[in-house]
Amino acid sequence: MEDIETQRQENIKRNKDELRKLGILYTPPIRVNGSNKRANAKKRKFEQPTIPAARSSARIASAPSRPSYNDDERDYASLPRKKGRQKVAKNSRPNEVKQEGVAEIPAMDIDSIRAGWTSWKATASPPTRDEESTFHFEDEPTFTPNKSPEEMMREGCFGGSYWRPLYSRRLGTTIADDYNELPESWTSGLDVEKFLSSPNYDPEVNKYKVASGQTIEEWEAAGWINHAYDVRGWFQWYCRFFMGRRCEDDERQISRWRKCVGETGRWRRMLLKKYVSMGIKEVFDDGEEEEGNDVSPVMHQTCHHWAYEVRQGDLERFWNTGR
Repeated sequence: MEDIETQRQENIKRNKDELRKLGILYTPPIRVNGSNKRANAKKRKFEQPTIPAARSSARIASAPSRPSYNDDERDYASLPRKKGRQKVAKNSRPNEVKQEGVAEIPAMDIDSIRAGWTSWKATASPPTRDEESTFHFEDEPTFTPNKSPEEMMREGCFGGSYWRPLYSRRLGTTIADDYNELPESWTSGLDVEKFLSSPNYDPEVNKYKVASGQTIEEWEAAGWINHAYDVRGWFQWYCRFFMGRRCEDDERQISRWRKCVGETGRWRRMLLKKYVSMGIKEVFDDGEEEEGNDVSPVMHQTCHHWAYEVRQGDLERFWNTGR
C-alpha cells in the first residue's frame, strides 16, 4: 500500500510539473479575512456599455404629438375644431387682432357697425321646397337645408339661449333684443324667454333633449364670427339669408354648412353611419313614440343646429350607396 501511495504522489507531482510548463496550472486563491479574494489582486473596472440614442428623421422629430380621441358620442359635439390663429395686425391698436378666415373689422365706431346689421334690404326671392322638404335657393344651388329658421326655433335649438343678451369681447359692447328683427310669424305664440332669450342653456328645450355645441363666446374666440355682418354667427346669418339678405360672408357660411351637413358633410355622414352600424333602416317620424335604440341624440341635435334633419330618402340612399 505504501508503494502505491508513493507512486500516486509521484504521478501528481509529475502532472503538476507538466501543467506548470504549459502555464495552465490552477493556483487556489489565498483567503483574506475569510474571503476568497486573491491577495493584492487589482480590481477590474466595469464600464456600463453606452446605448446609442434613438434616431429619427427631422420630419418625425418636428411633428406634433399624436392626438387622442374619445369615441363616446357625447364628445362628438365638442370634437376639437380648427381654430383660426390670431395675428396682431401691423400698426394696430392693442385690442385689434386679425383672425384668419374672417375679414378684419375696419376701425370704425360701434354705431356704424350696428347700423350695418340692420340696414340691409332683401334682394333675393324666398326659397322653394321640394317633396322631401329640402329648401332650394335659386342663387345658391349647393345650399340645401331642410329646416327653416322658424322650425328650428319652435322645435328647440341652442338650449333656448341663442338670442340672450350677448357681450362681445371683440367689439366691447352688449347686443340684446335683436331677435325682434325676425318676422313676427316666426315667433308668434312662442315662449321667447324659454326658447329664444334664456340666460341659461337648457338641454330640455332642445328637440333631442341633449346639450350640443359651443357657446357664441367660444365661436367668437375661435374666429368663426364675422362681426361686420352677424355678431351672433351662423344661425343669425341663416335667418337673414332665408329672409333674402345677401352679403360678402355668404360663401364662407355656405362652405361651413356643406362641410358639416352637406351631401358629403362630416356630421351628416357620421350620423348616417350610426344608423347603418345599428342596422336601422327607417327614420322615426316626428311625434311617434320612438321604441328601441336611440340613434345618437347629440349628433341629431348638432345637425339640427345646422338646419338639417335626416330624411328617409337620405337614409335609403346611404344604405344603397354609402354616401
